[in-house]
Amino acid sequence: MKFSAVDWHAMFVPTVSLAEIFLRGTAVYFLLYVILRILRRQAGALGISDLLVVVLIADAAQNAMSSRYGSITEGIVLVATIAGWDYFLDWLGHRFPRVERWLRPRPLALVRDGRLLRRNMRQELITEEELLGQLREQGVARVEDVARCYLEADGRISVICPDAKHGSNPRRQGL
Repeated sequence: MKFSAVDWHAMFVPTVSLAEIFLRGTAVYFLLYVILRILRRQAGALGISDLLVVVLIADAAQNAMSSRYGSITEGIVLVATIAGWDYFLDWLGHRFPRVERWLRPRPLALVRDGRLLRRNMRQELITEEELLGQLREQGVARVEDVARCYLEADGRISVICPDAKHGSNPRRQGL
């Protein structure tokens, strides 16, 4: 491979306006964020924005590496835009509690005092079988044994059971 065969100008000089790349990255980030926020489903302990950033950056970086963009600079601007919005939203949520409440939903009760809260389960499209399976994975045999059960902001389910040794003191278990 000869270095003279490399088109250095095409590799680093953008073919698309950097402002357009920034705006496209912003629009895609927020569209996907809102969709994932509405669905509230998340992968493991990753937050919505974490998962979103990983997917978008992977795609943006892949496009820059495979020459779908005319230059590496365009890919770098798009990756920086996505990472920048992620950081800014985290900062905003940390700085302003009202924003934090919108960015990270409050836990949603699924079981209260051994009774399924079917309306909340229906809202999150969680079937009774799914919830019972999650409870069994935590060693809870019956719904009646659960004091509280919540769908957490990160998509996990937490279970609070009365502790037999200590009367009504709850024991928290993460799923």
